[in-house]
Amino acid sequence: MGFGGDLKYSHDALLKLQDWELRLLETVKKFMVMRVKSDKEYASTLQNLCNQVDKESACQLDYISNVSKSWLLVVQQTEQLSKIMKTHAEDLNSGPLHRLTMMIKDKQQVKKSFVGVHQQIEAEMYKVTKTELEKLKSSYRQLIKEVNSAKEKYKEAVAKGKETEKAKDRCEKATMKLHMLHNQYVLALKGAQLHQHQYYDTTLPLLLDSLQKMQEEMIKALKGILDEYSEITSLVTEEIVNVHKEIQTSVEQIDPNSEYNDFIDTHRSSEVVEQEIEFDTSLLEENENLQANEIMWNNLTAESLQVMLKTVIEELMQTQQTLLSKEELVLDLEKKIEESSKTCEKKSDYCEKQHIVLLLSQKQALEELKQTVQQLKCSEAKFAAQKELLEQKVQENDGKEPPPVVNYEEDARSVTSMDKKDKVSRFDTIRHSIAGIIRSPKSMLGSSSFFDVISTTEKPLAEQDWYHGAIPRIEAQELLKQQGDFLVRESHGKPGEYVLSVFSDGQRRHFIIQYADNQYRFEGTGFPTIPQLIEHHYTTKQVITKKSGVVLLNPVVKDKKWVLNHEDVTLGELLGKGNFGEVYKGTLKDKTPVAVKTCKEDLPQELKIKFLSEARILKQYDHPNIVKLIGVCTQRQPIYIVMELVPGGDFLSFLRKKKDELKTKQLVKFSLDAASGMAYLESKNCIHRDLAARNCLVGESNILKISDFGMSRQEDDGVYSSSGLKQIPIKWTAPEALNYGRYTSESDVWSFGILLWETFSLGVCPYPGMTNQQAREQVEKGNYS
Repeated sequence: MGFGGDLKYSHDALLKLQDWELRLLETVKKFMVMRVKSDKEYASTLQNLCNQVDKESACQLDYISNVSKSWLLVVQQTEQLSKIMKTHAEDLNSGPLHRLTMMIKDKQQVKKSFVGVHQQIEAEMYKVTKTELEKLKSSYRQLIKEVNSAKEKYKEAVAKGKETEKAKDRCEKATMKLHMLHNQYVLALKGAQLHQHQYYDTTLPLLLDSLQKMQEEMIKALKGILDEYSEITSLVTEEIVNVHKEIQTSVEQIDPNSEYNDFIDTHRSSEVVEQEIEFDTSLLEENENLQANEIMWNNLTAESLQVMLKTVIEELMQTQQTLLSKEELVLDLEKKIEESSKTCEKKSDYCEKQHIVLLLSQKQALEELKQTVQQLKCSEAKFAAQKELLEQKVQENDGKEPPPVVNYEEDARSVTSMDKKDKVSRFDTIRHSIAGIIRSPKSMLGSSSFFDVISTTEKPLAEQDWYHGAIPRIEAQELLKQQGDFLVRESHGKPGEYVLSVFSDGQRRHFIIQYADNQYRFEGTGFPTIPQLIEHHYTTKQVITKKSGVVLLNPVVKDKKWVLNHEDVTLGELLGKGNFGEVYKGTLKDKTPVAVKTCKEDLPQELKIKFLSEARILKQYDHPNIVKLIGVCTQRQPIYIVMELVPGGDFLSFLRKKKDELKTKQLVKFSLDAASGMAYLESKNCIHRDLAARNCLVGESNILKISDFGMSRQEDDGVYSSSGLKQIPIKWTAPEALNYGRYTSESDVWSFGILLWETFSLGVCPYPGMTNQQAREQVEKGNYS
């Protein structure tokens, strides 16, 4: 017997139940507040109070719980306590009354959370099983009409012998859209079926069971409060002792496990049959080539199915990773609650009763986490089912030529294929020739040595050599290599929060430095400053936490060559705005002019990490045709990347502005500079991915420098695979990178070719007159000019 199994369709009754119990708790709270006062005013006020509570209890709604009955007995016995000592008032006020106030807030939060999650899963259920399917069916019907119309027009064009190619192209595009939408509908239908099943069998019952569990925890907490109340108000006289025994007996009758049995019996839900979600076969009445619940694989959908499969696999993996992390959080929180409960049980009954209320918020957080886990499991099951559908169709046709949907004349297709093959082979020859010109031998990265850094604790945190500022978590992990290596950093996700990162037993561990009562600590002794805390653990070799057993051995120093303080940089005029923030002209203390990139403080953590990735890459490079990094300011927000100031501005604007003055010899020199810089990057296994005139700068003596490494990646094998096409510069990107997300130095060579075109056309946009999509289609057909 439980909420999840018996109250699936009794939502209104559950809301009324929570309202009833909140009113009951408010009544109990009001009683205790007035009881404190009555202890001072003695018997007359106490008697009036009990009479008032009796009247309020008589106004309760139709449901009277066992808790309510026990509470009424408590009130009745309290009427006899007319001579309660005033000294009990302070104990009553600081104990049960305070925790009851906390409990009411927790109970209000439980109701709010339950209502919010219920609305969310209800809305998601309606969206997945109704709204999205109706939208797809509407589009489906429209596209069928368009396909039939296109076919008719094609037949008319063939009959008239006019514009047949144009009519054929329209017919093929309309058919492709229909088949792709068909596949989307099949996948959405499968997801809706699974979502509905998960909703009624798992998601909703889990939510209701979570509510019941928290309701029972509240009853348990209330029982503890009332139990403590009975102890405080007890006196030693026989008469008062007898009253106390009556109150104690009434409280002990409260049983959290059976509290809601009567309520469940009264409001038990009737079973509702789940609605079947099936393929709407009426969609296929006007088209003979599509099959219900079948993925269509042909020459129009084969490529899209591969992309869809890849996307579903990525979504599934991401969901599984998120699910794993949430399940770990559930286990950790359960363990913490269990350990905390055991610790309190060993101390005293008083501690245990107090602890029950204090743990309510943690237990509520645990139940919310479990609800999140269930929602993730539902998503995982949907993605897995869709993946299975797609994989089955792809594997069935592995190695086979996709069948055509519409058969056209073979002659025209043969000629087109031959021309395309010819042009691809000629381009491959050109591409490999350029690659041979730019490649250069690889060089080895230098190494640096560390030195003793534990300095006096009188230094502020920012001046400590083991404090690395607001560096990303991933960068901190790369710096930790040996047993006992440690550093302190500011949290990227929560500015103002500090984290100790340590390498211990083959793992990189991260400990949040707790701050409370003007003291910094982990779990033991507190210190006024973080340097004093770190110094203590480093010199005494005391473990960070007993559970982890981590000991600090080797401070990892920040690379002072690149670390600047914000005070070292003076910002000047605004030069422009980038993806992450503004770019300013600035000066260092020695009057060196610099360019300063700033990072917006409200950016998500992942974008801040991407912002700093450019500096991480540039730290390793030193070449006259690569823009130089001066340093980074990470000690506080906002983060700065400080780079050399290149006075000539970006190369694209330079070409357009100076086009009447530039000679061929100078343009060749610019090309050589670019080739030299890119060859150096290749020797470092760096793939730029965004080489273009706009991302090059013109320095003194017209020296061209490669810049903007925001999209760059450094890979050991020289190959980088991207999972998306967000913000991809289409006209500058090689076909294999666009189609498969595979970037290499060869794809940079392609971009270099486009850069040469920009250079000698004096800043004209590549493929003039074409949109990105048109240019991409022409390139794939072998038309490169």
